[in-house]
Amino acid sequence: MDQKLCQVWLVQLHLRFVPGGEPMVQKHLESLQSSCGNGLEPGALQRLTNLLLVEGLTDIQQKEHDILQVETTKGLPSTSKSIPLEKLFLPLSKVSIPPRISLTVGVAGIGKSTLVKLFVCSWAKGEISRDILFVLPLTFKELNTHEKLSAERLLRLACPHIPAGAARTLLILDGLDEFKTPLDFSNAAVCTDPKKEIQVDNLITNIIRGNLLQEASVWVTARPAAAGQIPSGLVDRMTEIRGFGAAEMKDFLDQMFLDNRDLSSQVLQHIRANRSLHVLCTIPGFCRISASSIAYFLKHSNDQSQEATVVPRTLSEIYSYYFKMALSGDWLEKPREALRIEQAVNTSKKLVGSLGRLAFYGLLRGKHVFYEQDMKAYGIDLSLLHSCLSPHLLLKEDMPASAAYYFSHLTIQEFLAALYYYTAAKRAIFDLFVESGVSWPKLGFLSHFRRAVQRVLQAEDGQLDIFMRFLSGLLSPPVNRLLSGWLLLKDEHGGWRSQAVDALQGCLGSEHAVSWRAVNAMRCLHELQHTDTAQAVEEAMRSGTLAGMLTPVNCSALAYLLQVSDVCLEEVNLSNCLTYNVCKSLLSQLLFCHSLRLDNNQFKDNVMELLGSVLSGKDCQIQRLSLAENQISNKGAKALARSLLVNRSLMVLDLRSNSIGPAGAKALADALKKNQILLSLNLQHNSIKEDGAASLAEALLSNHRLLTLHLQKNAVGAQGARSVAEALKQNRSLRELILSSNSVGDDGSIALAEALRVNHSLQSLDLQSNSISSAGVSALTAALCSNKGLLSLNLRENSISREGGPAIARALRSNSTLRKLDLAANLLCDDGGQAIAAAIRENQALTSLHLQWNFMQAKTATALAQALQSNSSLASLDLQENAIGDEGMAALSAALKVNTTLADLHLQVASVGAAGAQALAEALMVNKSLQILDLRGNSLGPAGAKAVANALKVNRSLRWLNLQENSLGMDGAICIATALKGNHGLTYVNLQGNLIGHSGARMIADAIRTNAPDCVVDV
Repeated sequence: MDQKLCQVWLVQLHLRFVPGGEPMVQKHLESLQSSCGNGLEPGALQRLTNLLLVEGLTDIQQKEHDILQVETTKGLPSTSKSIPLEKLFLPLSKVSIPPRISLTVGVAGIGKSTLVKLFVCSWAKGEISRDILFVLPLTFKELNTHEKLSAERLLRLACPHIPAGAARTLLILDGLDEFKTPLDFSNAAVCTDPKKEIQVDNLITNIIRGNLLQEASVWVTARPAAAGQIPSGLVDRMTEIRGFGAAEMKDFLDQMFLDNRDLSSQVLQHIRANRSLHVLCTIPGFCRISASSIAYFLKHSNDQSQEATVVPRTLSEIYSYYFKMALSGDWLEKPREALRIEQAVNTSKKLVGSLGRLAFYGLLRGKHVFYEQDMKAYGIDLSLLHSCLSPHLLLKEDMPASAAYYFSHLTIQEFLAALYYYTAAKRAIFDLFVESGVSWPKLGFLSHFRRAVQRVLQAEDGQLDIFMRFLSGLLSPPVNRLLSGWLLLKDEHGGWRSQAVDALQGCLGSEHAVSWRAVNAMRCLHELQHTDTAQAVEEAMRSGTLAGMLTPVNCSALAYLLQVSDVCLEEVNLSNCLTYNVCKSLLSQLLFCHSLRLDNNQFKDNVMELLGSVLSGKDCQIQRLSLAENQISNKGAKALARSLLVNRSLMVLDLRSNSIGPAGAKALADALKKNQILLSLNLQHNSIKEDGAASLAEALLSNHRLLTLHLQKNAVGAQGARSVAEALKQNRSLRELILSSNSVGDDGSIALAEALRVNHSLQSLDLQSNSISSAGVSALTAALCSNKGLLSLNLRENSISREGGPAIARALRSNSTLRKLDLAANLLCDDGGQAIAAAIRENQALTSLHLQWNFMQAKTATALAQALQSNSSLASLDLQENAIGDEGMAALSAALKVNTTLADLHLQVASVGAAGAQALAEALMVNKSLQILDLRGNSLGPAGAKAVANALKVNRSLRWLNLQENSLGMDGAICIATALKGNHGLTYVNLQGNLIGHSGARMIADAIRTNAPDCVVDV
């Protein structure tokens, strides 16, 4: 029999022989279902059924405030693997063992206690973890009421009748952040006696170390900072609770406003419109507060003055509405009678003052749970507390020894603390941060405000950051108007605001690196409604004029904008504006940019050492990094390569136009042998030569992740191409390879062709400008006859003569996968062109064909026209800079009358005159597929323009038309402009270079604005 099942069977047998044993267990199960089933909302639980498996705490989790963690990571879920709740305590593989110590972390309000309730309730119903015989849930709130406990007594707190040595027991310790005594694993005395009563913190450390209850599994939940108390080496499995996704947030709000879906939609719309707020609302606890405040605002918006009807956007505004709602009892689901509101408010004000003092000094001590003796010590009347204060602010939990009180969310405590400090600072004589004892006298609100700023700056853990934001926000005019007569006196802040701004701005730029405290100071300024600095930097980012203006103060503003600005939403572009020192000061903030562009900053290898350290960090979230056009040598490439060995986020790296050379390429190649994260690497124009290509080719043999490799302009030569080709015979992951401008020649092309015969995974191959002649193209096209994977082939700017045409034609007849073929700037002439055109008649796969500048004339155009009459796949045809003349244009026009798939036609500098334009115009009157038509550099003249204009009055498919440099003159341009009145399809027309003159241009521009206001016209 399996040993684990045997243990369970023995305990069950033992219980049968203990008088009343089985009823005891049944009673325990029923008790758990009853206590843990309350308050579980079915709609909110799905998110908790999958946890994120994490390798450990990141630096920001250990050092910074929960809110800052969410803001910095933008509320996006980790890329870690997930684990279902039912497998939380099972081995991850057949060869591993179940975890003894499990640790689940999550920011305040994310749902840790709800997760515990969900697990316990599901277990008690027999739905999950059936191999666990006893689940014993305890909270640190409850443990706070005991000074000493033994291990045996601890177990009996959760289950009074548990037998000694029970098999497969799970001890749950919920809320380590609420424990009154920090765990000290360095100095805790060892205890192995389960009957010995010791200090509770020592008991917990001995249980986690395995000195006590060795056979039991232990599950601890905690906020991230508190979780850092447990050494990582003692934790067998760490998981993290993720926040809301978009759909989950919507479902949560629909559940909140179950009877008013319109209100739910309005609230969600306001949340999504405010990026910072939307990020924080991925936390359920914060989302509930914000949604309640916005709903309250919407409900009362008609009752407010015009100046107060702006939806709450800052934290201070949201919490001011929330407190106003709480004090008036005006909850959407259960409003208080109007007659009782004034009486309740007056009673609550006094209570809020006492609670604020409790909240403030609790915050300074890191204390978030309070007991009856704490409430009495701060003069809080418990009878008033129960009758007047909303449970949405303060929660009560009955314990055997004493009731526990705690704020409904950490930020509620912080707002109350700020309210107390704001009010007390106006009359306090001594330092408010010293609760008892003597301090230097401090007179006046501003003196105390500066002291708060100083104290927050000195705090290493950021636990006073949100308190400081609220304190700053209480000085803003909107909050003052909102709380006047409730918690504040009207206009009492007077002249304090400008001096408070000065105090906060004094925090900026005082250090060499932009710290999290400086970023928080910018957020405090935002709460104060002082956004001048941030707006100036944001505008410079939009216009690309940041260079030269990144002073220390502006660097702090930039770091703040990286988190909140829409300019940085898709990509953070800091090209051509950073120096070594500025980059160094921003390092800790750049960690969290998902897409980062640092092109053309004249960065040298020393900056790569800095960036390497960033990419090596556990916190790093950079997914796309561009360092193009800098001054990076092989030394800098080696620094980046070292970081790739440990980085787990970077997917795209662009190093084009640097000087990494063969040695730098080898370093990156060695990293690619181990890195299985990077998807795209761009080494264009880096002089890696054939040795560098050989190193990368070797990496492709073992790397199964890289999809895109750009090696253009690297002088890899035929030998380098041969190395890459050999690798392609085995590699099955690479999808795009660019080898343009590398002197590959026919020898390299033949090697690549051999690879294409066996490699069917490569989808795009770029061999532009490589001195490939007909011999090379014959090998490549022969490979295409059997290749089933290549979608795009670029042979532009080579030396393919008319003899290459038949070879290309043979490939097009047999290949059914190639979609894009670029043969521009070769020497195909009419013979080659006609051969290709004949194949196009049969080919039904190709969608794009480029034949620009191939010395083709009317014969090729006529042959292509015949092909287009039967071809149903080609969507884009480029014949620019081929002298097809009016004859060729007439033939193509005849085809356009029947073709239904061609969407793009490029005929720049094609010797087309008025007669050709007339034929084209006739086609446009019936064609319904052509959307882009480029005719620049021809000779249509006024007559041709008139013909095209008449067609535009009828045509409805054309979207983009270029008639630049066609000698249209004033008359022709006016014809086109007039025709636009009846055409509602065109969005762009170019009439530049047509001898119209300035006055004529203005006249035509006015006419077009009148006739076609949605059409952009360059005149």
